[in-house]
Amino acid sequence: MDQINHTGLISGMNEIAQLEASVKAAQKMVGAATMQMDPEAIKNAENAINDAKALMSLTSNTGFDQDFLTKQQQLIDQCQHQLSEAKH
Repeated sequence: MDQINHTGLISGMNEIAQLEASVKAAQKMVGAATMQMDPEAIKNAENAINDAKALMSLTSNTGFDQDFLTKQQQLIDQCQHQLSEAKH
């Protein structure tokens, strides 16, 4: 997808949809990485978590529904915990 230069958003998606898609991608990548235990898959999952965190920090002060943001943060935290547990 093309990025909109002045906002950095993926065209066709608003910030809420972009955050939600990022969190879902992180969940899927963490799930695959913990099943495969492949170092590259684990690194990609870590990157997906970091991307979701970065989007979360950009949207946390923009007036979004706080319940939605709390839920997305919980999902990110779960991803990070699952990946951390798998690595040990």
